[in-house]
Amino acid sequence: MARAADAVRPRLARFARATGPRVTRFARATAPRLTRITRPKTWQYTAGAATAGLALAAGVVTAAGPWDSTGQRTAERDRAVALDHTGGADHGHGAEASGTAPGSPRPAPSAGAVLTGLGGTTTPGGVKAAPGTGNLADLLDPLLKDDPALGGHRAAAVVDLTTGKRLYGLDSDAALTPASTTKIATAVAALTAMGPDHRLTTRTALEPDTGELVLVGGGDPTLTAREDDGGTSRTWGSPRASEAGSGGEAGSGGEAGSGGGPASLRTLAEKTAAALKKRDVRKVTLSYDTTLYAGPDLHPIGVNENLARVTALMADEGRTDDSTSGPAPRVPDPADAAARTFADLLKQHGITASPPGPSKATGRATTLATVSSPPLSALVERMLTNSDNDLAEALARHTAVATGKRADFAGAGAAVTARLKQLGLPVDGARFHDGSGLDRTDLITPDLLTALLTEAADPARPQLRAVLTGLPVAHFTGTLAGRYTDGAAGLVRAKTGTLTGVNTLAGTITTPDGHLLGFAFLANGTTDPYTAQTTLDRAATALASP
Repeated sequence: MARAADAVRPRLARFARATGPRVTRFARATAPRLTRITRPKTWQYTAGAATAGLALAAGVVTAAGPWDSTGQRTAERDRAVALDHTGGADHGHGAEASGTAPGSPRPAPSAGAVLTGLGGTTTPGGVKAAPGTGNLADLLDPLLKDDPALGGHRAAAVVDLTTGKRLYGLDSDAALTPASTTKIATAVAALTAMGPDHRLTTRTALEPDTGELVLVGGGDPTLTAREDDGGTSRTWGSPRASEAGSGGEAGSGGEAGSGGGPASLRTLAEKTAAALKKRDVRKVTLSYDTTLYAGPDLHPIGVNENLARVTALMADEGRTDDSTSGPAPRVPDPADAAARTFADLLKQHGITASPPGPSKATGRATTLATVSSPPLSALVERMLTNSDNDLAEALARHTAVATGKRADFAGAGAAVTARLKQLGLPVDGARFHDGSGLDRTDLITPDLLTALLTEAADPARPQLRAVLTGLPVAHFTGTLAGRYTDGAAGLVRAKTGTLTGVNTLAGTITTPDGHLLGFAFLANGTTDPYTAQTTLDRAATALASP
């Protein structure tokens, strides 16, 4: 505990210096609304709350891990070293790729209140249970109930994450279109079905009779063919032998894992070529196997830059540009494109391959090499931070595979529902037709979303921790990078959701007096997405107000 406190003391000091101006701006902005508080009392409250928050963060810092021997979060360490900044994970390639607001710290600082809240969920007494509903209705009703910006259908819930008690509700059992907040459900289902250490493995197999080489897709959309990942490997955390999981075990001549970053198609080609040369094979008939998944690969929204065709084999999510997140043009057939790239890579290592075609590896085929993704916990964090639709659909299908369901859109939705039901969560009214939330027929209630967050905060379920740590941090990371320029910047962690006429927000917030809350705000029928988004942000900020 002493070593951990010593290690974080400089970081907490830097955090206090960095956030001082924002605290001042927030105090100025909210002063008109706090007419009952005199200026001396406001100053005393702000100073006292900041001091108490930093002290409490130091007290629970060892529980907010995982931590390495220096007391730093291992999930944050590698990015901090790479960019010489302290702070939270940035899953993109810097500001341009990840959507980080210009001038913002890169990566996000480990805000004291955020770490305190998360640490408190695993440390008895670390975060106080919230009191009664108090004036939450007075704070939230004018925004969530009365503001016309939220359209004709809105629903909300706020809960105390230490107890699961609901503190505020507005038609909280009403099932509305959730958009990308669906990914919270996908994350919980996947983690409970497969465990946080599970990895997605891509392999090559050689048929004994025909000599056919089969590139077998393992449903890993983060598989990369890029020569230089631009430092992405440092954002995934360092691999450990204990994290290999069921997917990290290499076959004959293969390789367990692929370093700290995404699995590399180049590495797979190199290892496969070496294994073929040992067999004195220099020419192969190449095919590819996508049979891990079933059913149509085209999402109901059709061809769309937000999502590639959902197939068990792809490289770089089928993107045709250098982006790593957000909308991008996609190749028409990701599996075929990945196999053709693989053929080119084999050629660089002295192996000539035929033009590839679809096939299926038999049970008699010999595995030559494997590469594996980062652990599922890292995939979940990336999915939530970047709102990665390709990862979301992959994890929903893997949930189906792990639970014996058909790995298509319907089976994946049924698998997610079944996992949540097994956890005893309120799934009445919920409908999952995909894993990403792009399907407008998905339905979720605020009660279910806050129950998912409560489950993830339960000390008895540490395997779900990535659901909380993957949520974007207000004004600093992912899809919240450009929001919360004042007020609750650094204090809110939340998953966003946006479709035409749909705006949603669900996540966590630590109040100035140390209460950890979960919230879910859903609005359907909105006509101005920016105004609706701003209203939801104001509602979350209200929870962070003294």
